[in-house]
Amino acid sequence: MSLITEKQYKEKILLLKKLNKAYYDKNKPLINDAEYDSLKKSIIDFENQNPQLVKKNSPTQLVGFKPSTKFSKVRHFTPMLSLDNAFSREDVEGFIKKICNFLNFKNNEQIEIIAEPKIDGVSASLIYEKNKIFRGLSRGDGEYGEDITENLLTLDDIPKSLNTSINLDRIEVRGEVYISKKDFFSLKDDFANPRNAAAGSLRQKDSRNTKKIPLKFFAHSLGFVDKGKFNTHYDFLNFCKSSGFKINPLTKILNGIDEIIKNYQNIEVLRSSIDYDIDGIVYKINSLKLQQRLGFSSTSPRWSIAHKFSAEKAITKINSIEIQIGRTGALTPVAKLDPVNVGGVLVSNATLHNEDEILRKDARVGDTVVIQRAGDVIPQIVNVIIEKRPKLSKKFIFPDVCPCGFPTIKEFNKNLNKYDAVRRCPDKGFSCPYIAKEKLKHFVSKEALNIDGFGTKIVDKFWEIKLLKFPQDIFSLDFEKVMKLDGWGSLSVKNLKKAIETSKNITLSKFIYSLGIRHIGQENAKILSKYFLNINNFLKLLDEKKIKLELDQLNQLDGIGETQILSIKNFFVNKKNQEIIFELSKVLNIKNYKEDFIQTKITGKNILFTGTLLGMSRSEAKSKAEQMGAKILSSVTKKLNYVVAGDDPTKKKIDLAKSLGITVLNEKEWSELILDT
Repeated sequence: MSLITEKQYKEKILLLKKLNKAYYDKNKPLINDAEYDSLKKSIIDFENQNPQLVKKNSPTQLVGFKPSTKFSKVRHFTPMLSLDNAFSREDVEGFIKKICNFLNFKNNEQIEIIAEPKIDGVSASLIYEKNKIFRGLSRGDGEYGEDITENLLTLDDIPKSLNTSINLDRIEVRGEVYISKKDFFSLKDDFANPRNAAAGSLRQKDSRNTKKIPLKFFAHSLGFVDKGKFNTHYDFLNFCKSSGFKINPLTKILNGIDEIIKNYQNIEVLRSSIDYDIDGIVYKINSLKLQQRLGFSSTSPRWSIAHKFSAEKAITKINSIEIQIGRTGALTPVAKLDPVNVGGVLVSNATLHNEDEILRKDARVGDTVVIQRAGDVIPQIVNVIIEKRPKLSKKFIFPDVCPCGFPTIKEFNKNLNKYDAVRRCPDKGFSCPYIAKEKLKHFVSKEALNIDGFGTKIVDKFWEIKLLKFPQDIFSLDFEKVMKLDGWGSLSVKNLKKAIETSKNITLSKFIYSLGIRHIGQENAKILSKYFLNINNFLKLLDEKKIKLELDQLNQLDGIGETQILSIKNFFVNKKNQEIIFELSKVLNIKNYKEDFIQTKITGKNILFTGTLLGMSRSEAKSKAEQMGAKILSSVTKKLNYVVAGDDPTKKKIDLAKSLGITVLNEKEWSELILDT
């Protein structure tokens, strides 16, 4: 006897067709892989028992029925990084001030800015060789993009050949794929929003389906080009315009904060009348030479920022307040709300930040509150509407004990000479189950091991049924048990196996970051990987006889301070953490640190800067030295090769360097050294 009736069988076929349309054609999956597997299996089981009732539109009767999202991965010439955000005039002023400091410009020296509307679309990269299109990529993870050339070629706004007399061996033009509001109107029943429609269309395997969607493209950024072709970003945009691309007509050159803010306000007023979605303004330094000098941090370019539009607000009610424990032990109060639409997003949770904040706002269960959501920021409670407070409401008492049983603490901040606002469960490795589970979520996240499809819900489920306790457990999962779980089938298990296997190849910096050591972010992890070079050197921190020496050495690295050193020490004295790192080092293929740079006279040299440089800021000098392969130290040791002394250097450092026989260079000698490479 079949598990389903003939009527249910027909209904399931129609449902599967709908699911394929949502997933394959629209990049909008309605269920997860496991649920899809279960549905398809019930259809196949019915057909095996009732071959005479098999329908022509059954997935077993259609060639290529099973959708594929497999695109080849290609590395970007330069990373397609996300932008830092600004939400106020002060944020934009801070952005400009940082640039002036980095470039050693005087505060009154104006920097020319290009302002372009930030379109809420999908980023794409177009590579042309000999003025002919060669390849089109999605942003992907920023380092690698998906090859979606055929789909991008269906866009009328993307020229197949550049209409220019300039002979370019190679140029990479970046821009945004979007759908106009007018065109989206006829598609609104099939897609959640215009961006969702654009993303889904670009990820279809059949470009003929992409062609049916009215996609448009604005060119906005230069990824790569032969040296010296353009002096400014505006020159590049004019080249794009004359070569057959469209550029945003609201793009402007601006000088000074007043012009920048006035333009921002004008476009915010126009926002509703523009025929495409925008969520802010992107500012870029116009000079490409200055862009090159400024370079990148680990996550974003220093020469660009996104100024988001004002936060959208709504009024709702707090139903309960829950305490969430993060991977660093921080206790965060989260308000559970009556669901409310804020800027097109249904919001049911909002952060209350920390104990001090919840006391300051006096937020209580039952309160009516104003919430806001600005850009990608987590929704937050702005204020309580006191006059609507229930008469019998009670103050929220913040817990002084973690649900795991450990007493919570507030750490004393020596720099601020006061206790932190955040209350924490002491980080005792994986002893606190709440911290442990969050550490696992961090470990599999995009910025760490990036295990495709291994999201927070799967971590929660596997943790609940005790399939997962420590990071190394991921690589020895009992897939037979997984297969028996509700909703899991051969497809989802196969995909999970492949994703886990792929994640085993990881860079040293990502491995260090994946461990979730407090105060060690992506930038710090990169500094540490550059110091250790390989996993064997990193494992010296596990040796009780070597860790003190290694920590002393780390303390000399520029960018690693006392806070990071103490955090690393606390992490490595924990026996369970030691065991986890050792086990992971055996199962993972952790690549040696490697940085692409030309060989110079300072490649591999250890350098310390002291005093004020006149030609450039110390930040820029350090960045330039690192680009040339040098290591920057913050204190004088025998390992130093050069001390670069500007005006008013630290006398103690100079004297110690000379006593150790270390070469001390003045700014002129330093400039001559790096120019003569």
